[in-house]
Amino acid sequence: MAVKLRLKRMGAKQRPFYRIVASDSRNPRDGRFIETVGTYNPIAKPAEVNINEEKALYWLGNGAIPTDTVRNLLSQQGIMKKYADSKTKKEGK
Repeated sequence: MAVKLRLKRMGAKQRPFYRIVASDSRNPRDGRFIETVGTYNPIAKPAEVNINEEKALYWLGNGAIPTDTVRNLLSQQGIMKKYADSKTKKEGK
């Protein structure tokens, strides 16, 4: 099972709101998911991004592949850097 971290669109027409979810890559975009990792609201000025760092690192550590947009959001929050640092620490042991 290939797990991806991706956006699930919610909200009304012209008012998008997204949840960042861990999902099987074979499921549809707004379909079944495994776990909610965070939220993203692009309408707010500035855009609101709330990510549970512990869950995101857990899924990245277990091989989940983030989509391009989610990767950018994780980078802005500093989570990708922490993941890369933890990976190099494991290899150094």
